[in-house]
Amino acid sequence: MTNGYEDNPVTIIGGGLAGAEAAWQVARRGCAVTLYEMKPGNCSPAHQSPDLGELVCSNSLRAEDPHSAVGLLKEEMRRLGSLVMAAADATRVPAGRALAVDRSLFARHITQALEQEPLVTIIRREVTEIPPAGGAPIIIAAGPLAAAGLAAALARLIGDKQLAFYDAIAPIVYADSLNRDIIFSASRYEEGPGDYLNCPMDREQYQRFIKALLTAPQVPLHDFEEPRYFEGCLPIEIMAARGEDTPRFGPMKPVGLIDPRTGREPYAVVQLRKENREGMLYNLVGFQTKLSHAGQKEVFRQIPGLEQAQFARLGSIHRNTFVCAPRVLQASLQLQARADILLAGQISGVEGYVESAAGGLLAGINAAALLLGKPLSSPPPETALGALINHLIRTEADVFQPSNINFGLFPPLMAANGKKIPKRLRGETRARIARQALADWQKKL
Repeated sequence: MTNGYEDNPVTIIGGGLAGAEAAWQVARRGCAVTLYEMKPGNCSPAHQSPDLGELVCSNSLRAEDPHSAVGLLKEEMRRLGSLVMAAADATRVPAGRALAVDRSLFARHITQALEQEPLVTIIRREVTEIPPAGGAPIIIAAGPLAAAGLAAALARLIGDKQLAFYDAIAPIVYADSLNRDIIFSASRYEEGPGDYLNCPMDREQYQRFIKALLTAPQVPLHDFEEPRYFEGCLPIEIMAARGEDTPRFGPMKPVGLIDPRTGREPYAVVQLRKENREGMLYNLVGFQTKLSHAGQKEVFRQIPGLEQAQFARLGSIHRNTFVCAPRVLQASLQLQARADILLAGQISGVEGYVESAAGGLLAGINAAALLLGKPLSSPPPETALGALINHLIRTEADVFQPSNINFGLFPPLMAANGKKIPKRLRGETRARIARQALADWQKKL
């Protein structure tokens, strides 16, 4: 017995985190989905796996603390039945207070869930044109590495509103090539062995490393490319160029870490995080880079403990494409130019794995509502998801940049008496308000 919606499927273009999550949400609401994914026939430079939901930059979904902004966003997604969060919870690897996953198992979990869903049809083919109006809703979730044909089609539809920035990928090293006589296990401010490996540096080692970093060869940009980097994911050499101590107050900060050989905090550290459950691979945390491959090997082997490091993957840089959301999107994630089309993921102007998947979740909810003739909506701005969407819609277009979720995107927080809430209580207070706001919104879906 059918409900009449199997013959008019929602079209989703892109099988990354946003597209996969959107497909799951549409199907959960009894609507059929046709999901187009160009892999494996046509892979972008950053993709390697044929699976859906592939993570290309890192295996970390960041903080788990429910009183942090990203932790709160993950909690909201779990409450809304997120496939991406279910996959992450099923394939997690130790990462201290962060949620990190085994990337291969994670993508396989998502792929199998959608392959086994009767209402989802997966077609492995590149889409170069946007379907005409008049059919079922369309979700464009092509991600920041959208193929040229689809990106051009979107540009024709919305006008020349696309922007671009560049996102760098961190290297991965084999665990058995690390010098564990130097490297120590610890997580910040925690006693005993931690989930991270730490490569300690004294002042002289650090200064020598920074000099090598600044003089190493870099991969040149093409003539048509403009170097605009996302501030939350700067290449390590760009960070060093801003000042010798900049990395030491960023990803190389030593605070809360005690070198057991000296009993003191090092001058700087390079942290390594498990890339898979077996602990065979480690990611250089915060070491996104556009150095040449030869330059990476030479410079990163100057890090204490990495002298003989063997690289499973070297860093790289790729072009990311996204729209100027305040000019082209509605709060429902529908295009202003065509209400039957919704955007999801990084192409909509969010940044980060969790944020991309969250956008796919909302796009899926609203695409199903559009097909079923129900009202479309967006969560209230007091929620993490609502605050993220609010950033897309209400930011001044002339200064719009992609953003991770953070409490700066939320409405101002004031106590009932008009006074500021103490800093130590703000995260907990925002989380409490967000949970209630989300529950009230869910009742309307």
